[in-house]
Amino acid sequence: MTGRQKDRPWLMRTYAGHSTAEASNELYRRNLAKGQTGLSVAFDLPTQTGYDPDHILARGEVGRVGVPVSHLGDMRRLFQDIPLEQMNTSMTINATAMWLLALYQVVAEEQGADATRLQGTTQNDIVKEYLSRGTHVFPPGPSLRLTTDMITYTVNHIPKWNPINICSYHLQEAGATPVQEIAYAMSTAIAVLDAVRDSGQVPEEKFGDVVARISFFVNAGVRFIEEMCKMRAFGRIWDQVTRERYGITDAKQRRFRYGVQVNSLGLTEAQPENNVQRIVLEMLAVTLSKDARARAVQLPAWNEALGLPRPWDQQWSLRIQQVLAHESDLLEYEDIFDGSHVIEAKVDELVTDSLAEIDRIQRMGGAMAAVESGYLKSELVSSHAARRARIESGEEKIVGVNIYETTEPNPLTADLDEAIMTVDPANEARVSAALHEWRDNRDEARATDALAALKKAAAGTENMMKATVECARAGVTTGEWSWALRDVFGEFRAPTGVSSAPVAVTAEAGTPLALVREKVARTAADLGAGRLRLLVGKPGLDGHSNGAEQIAVRARDAGFEVVYQGIRLTPEQIVTAALAEDVHCVGLSILSGSHAELVPDVLTRLREAGAADIPVIAGGIIPPADAAALIGAGVAAVFTPKDFGITEIIGRIVDEIRKANKLDPLEVSA
Repeated sequence: MTGRQKDRPWLMRTYAGHSTAEASNELYRRNLAKGQTGLSVAFDLPTQTGYDPDHILARGEVGRVGVPVSHLGDMRRLFQDIPLEQMNTSMTINATAMWLLALYQVVAEEQGADATRLQGTTQNDIVKEYLSRGTHVFPPGPSLRLTTDMITYTVNHIPKWNPINICSYHLQEAGATPVQEIAYAMSTAIAVLDAVRDSGQVPEEKFGDVVARISFFVNAGVRFIEEMCKMRAFGRIWDQVTRERYGITDAKQRRFRYGVQVNSLGLTEAQPENNVQRIVLEMLAVTLSKDARARAVQLPAWNEALGLPRPWDQQWSLRIQQVLAHESDLLEYEDIFDGSHVIEAKVDELVTDSLAEIDRIQRMGGAMAAVESGYLKSELVSSHAARRARIESGEEKIVGVNIYETTEPNPLTADLDEAIMTVDPANEARVSAALHEWRDNRDEARATDALAALKKAAAGTENMMKATVECARAGVTTGEWSWALRDVFGEFRAPTGVSSAPVAVTAEAGTPLALVREKVARTAADLGAGRLRLLVGKPGLDGHSNGAEQIAVRARDAGFEVVYQGIRLTPEQIVTAALAEDVHCVGLSILSGSHAELVPDVLTRLREAGAADIPVIAGGIIPPADAAALIGAGVAAVFTPKDFGITEIIGRIVDEIRKANKLDPLEVSA
């Protein structure tokens, strides 16, 4: 021992939730019994995007990637026998954050809790939803107002709550460099703080309380030295911005407070056992440096690239944190990087470059203007394309994927059906039936009056949180709350960034892309078409569009005419677009697990429209058994994260087009 008092460990969480409120409650209580010190709630996509489970867009998505919470009864069951006044709860929720916080507050008060003692975080960062995660609902202006109203409400009524968790996590997964991750997150923070200040809802003397409750949620990749420097740079810039732009003199209020989920989309399907050491390295990036240490850490499970982790897999991730905190001597020392000229040089570089990018965004009018113009999305798509190109060329090495690919049989995945957890397909019908029962038994007049008051507040200037809390108490549902605001604010379809993304891979003679371009041109000529046309579709509510965007960009560069309308489409809309655009192939991208429901629906609709000859390919996190079922249903090809060569995938798509049109295979290697 060093003789100094050992530091307190960070909050240890596991991002969890699935199937139903009852099943998730059981999981939470089990995890808490294993030593988890905070809760991190994963909501399903209908809840995140403001749909009830019986809506057409919710089909196949209910309870898949999180827990469905449709009303106060669900929230009661989710936290049954968990004393919320003693809990620190993180809720990963954005467009509907105000609604979920209202439900949480009402349940806590029903438990007898004092709202002023509630601790936790709502993510509530809509900017990164427009850029990378895709669970946005409303346009930027109204979304910022919802965030502002929620922040001002919590400062006055739930003062220990973090009302926003500005989230750069998904930016990195969408391709952001460390500089982009810092700059875009800070620009979002500036937009939010400016909006709160300008709203007039918080007296100037209390603005430090607002700044003190702003938290961040970051990603930590495997380049753990660079990632650790990124966190030190984040802290310096935040201190500078809050001191110089907002005049915050209290150093405690200026402290950079962040939680972290280490990189999930960087985990590999190939040799997934290697994900364990990746997770450990990424955790070290946000724990080794005391002055830049995370306040809360949640680790993914080793098998997340394969499917939904089991409770045992989540326990393994929790134990990784516990071993570091309780067995190592990490918490016995001051910051071990102070005085390192190597670290200082890297941090200075990140600070300088990030401040320059922040200034560029401010000159555009700030983060919201940069979203609406498409600048931020285009930059992310370009960065992601460049990274994918480095992986394909072998410049960026990933063990088990593009280097050291030979492997012994893996006992962890010998039975893939047992290596992941699956959600019962009948769960969706049960959840929908329970929703109908809830509606039938509530005070309908009170619910109607509450929604009318919400719409009135939204149409005026009144803070919407008070009306939202009454909606929660009145038994309003998630979908009803969201549709009331959709009626006032409208919906928003974010820019895709595909059309403006530059070419990331060269097509010089002899390169793989040049060979694929030749296949595309020769096939178009054989079919008598000016160009081959590919529709890239995102059915359902999965907003992870990174893969779809990269396929669209590479297909464009290979000579395809690409039809890509963005996220959140029904199978009917996709088929209608395929017929209207007379496409030669339909590519469907789904990472949420709804492929088993939605892909066959597209196939059926194409057959019914007399277009069964259009090949359909599918991509996403699709277990082998599901892939075989899709092939059996008529899907031409299935691609999963192990298929990292995008140019090769485009070549395969051309092969499937030729096969569907009864053309001879081309002897062009690609």
